[in-house]
Amino acid sequence: MIDRDHLLEICREAGQIALRLWPGAGHEVESWEKEPGSPVCAADIAVDSFLKRELGALLPSAGWLSEETVDHPERLGRGLCWLVDPIDGTRDFLRGRSGWAVSVALVSERRPLLGLLIAPARGEEWLGEAGRGAWRNGERLVASQRTEFPGSRVPADSLPKEDRDLVMVDKPNSIALRIAMVGADEADLLATLRWGFEWDIAAATLIAREAGAVVSDAFGKPLNYNKRDPRAFGLLVSSPAIHPAAVARLAERAAKLA
Repeated sequence: MIDRDHLLEICREAGQIALRLWPGAGHEVESWEKEPGSPVCAADIAVDSFLKRELGALLPSAGWLSEETVDHPERLGRGLCWLVDPIDGTRDFLRGRSGWAVSVALVSERRPLLGLLIAPARGEEWLGEAGRGAWRNGERLVASQRTEFPGSRVPADSLPKEDRDLVMVDKPNSIALRIAMVGADEADLLATLRWGFEWDIAAATLIAREAGAVVSDAFGKPLNYNKRDPRAFGLLVSSPAIHPAAVARLAERAAKLA
């Protein structure tokens, strides 16, 4: 159906386009706010334009949904759809930090088939393929297998009082990289209690799931993609054994915020 080597080459080049504009490598890049608290920069637009052209040529039948492209409902009638965040973790990108990635997923019938994260500032290439597994830099991933909820590793800068039985680990700004950390057994739990967009998570949730993690919304329900409204409330990615405890821990807060 698709030339995976060619897809990887396209995504690698997208990562290099971003890297050539990355302030962490000494470059200056124009940036602005789409809305208060939502930064975007010239690298986002350059990568988005490149991927839209190249992925469109690779698979002309697929629809397109990206953070930096005006949405068009015609994607809903396509059997396949690309979900793209050209730079996930723009804040880290602009600060010259390495916690950002190019995120590309191919979705079929509401489910991701392929997911790629290219994080060139970290020297990382992540790949997930439905039913086949997940890899980072060619090494197969095995997700966290933690069985006890207290002491679970969470990518976070701080924890609410009620969650201080958990353990903080490094938190890249990219939500996709934080999800992938569970798939790489570098974290046991990733949880959000806010509305988020499909393009942020489609590739990474496939990678985590194929590595053996459990993925759901904040209420423990399955996620769907390429919906008319490309949002979902909350995200929960964890080792299988602690997922029920995580859902229970978040239930009251999620009900108040949804």
